[in-house]
Amino acid sequence: MSRATLYRRRLPQQKTVSRAASPRALSEEERNNVRQELYSDRFIDQSPYQVYAALLDEGNYLCSVRTMYRILAQNKTSRERRDQLKRPNYRKPELLATGPNQVWSWDITKLKGPETWTYYYLYVILDIFSRYTVGWMLAHREQANLAKKLIQETIEKQKVVRDQLIIHSDRGPSMTSHSVANLMGSLGVTKSHSRPHVSNDNPYSESQFKTMKYQPEFPNRFGSYQDALSHSRQFFGWYNNEHYHSGIGLMTPASLHYGLAGGIIASRTNTLDLAFATNPERFVNGVPRPAKLPTAAWINPPVQLSANEKRPPEIHCPGGPQEASLTHPRSGYPLAGCVPAEPASVSPNATNLADNEPLNTRAMPGKIPGVRGLAPDRAGFSH
Repeated sequence: MSRATLYRRRLPQQKTVSRAASPRALSEEERNNVRQELYSDRFIDQSPYQVYAALLDEGNYLCSVRTMYRILAQNKTSRERRDQLKRPNYRKPELLATGPNQVWSWDITKLKGPETWTYYYLYVILDIFSRYTVGWMLAHREQANLAKKLIQETIEKQKVVRDQLIIHSDRGPSMTSHSVANLMGSLGVTKSHSRPHVSNDNPYSESQFKTMKYQPEFPNRFGSYQDALSHSRQFFGWYNNEHYHSGIGLMTPASLHYGLAGGIIASRTNTLDLAFATNPERFVNGVPRPAKLPTAAWINPPVQLSANEKRPPEIHCPGGPQEASLTHPRSGYPLAGCVPAEPASVSPNATNLADNEPLNTRAMPGKIPGVRGLAPDRAGFSH
């Protein structure tokens, strides 16, 4: 404790003396008169400002407006007349995938039909690690039962076991329906939703929809359901098997999803080595290497704090935990590729740091050269 606290506790306890009422304060009888006016049928629905002005016009002054509010607050009769809406605090989803079939993202987009206000609804389920479209469906309407059927058939097709998969989506009516939630619970799938009015919580599905609709072959409108279905089959076949995705080391989603990327990287490495051996002068940065494969895919990765930012006190207090852990509702998560981040204040190799000598504040600093040179140091001079 501080020195002042110790001295204060040693002092004998003094009796608190009740404070005398101010001579300017209203008496109890005057307070009752104010209450009767405020609670009267005439002013029961009026604010103190309205009551104060009406009484002044009648030549009657009881007290100030602030005193009226103070009297109402003593009886807990001064509050917002209408109940205020309190929105829940939605947490930012943080999802990690270190391999295929760990985290899926799904969404629904509209495709314009032949006439105005006619649409076809495209359901798409995407693996965020490999960017592989594991399931899709084109329907005439957006319905929870259709989404339930697509999710169930896709899980069976990919042979996903219980407690392996997380499915992320926005907060559309089909995504938040009870039938879809019950299906995921029965299959052992963890569901995750974006925050309301936050578009970048579901980036992978939105990016794929942009890739689809920015293709030169994508029409302004589809002539029929069969036309939209044929175009979707062609697009997803190209996207999964022919499209070299820049986010996964210029691999096709199918090659990464089904474990063929390692052989492709080895073949590309041999090709680049041969090119370097043929014309080494063209490669000023040394032997070229193909793009690296991703080791993890995040939805909202955790933000590491810099050295100057404020850190949680439970990490840096003496006796507290020395590392922050990543938690997830699914058991066994995070996976092996998800390592807790070390606080920025901890040195990565503290054994190599030399102990600094204490600063000697009594030492006299050296003289600064002047016009006539250094002044002689006198022995025994103390500062």
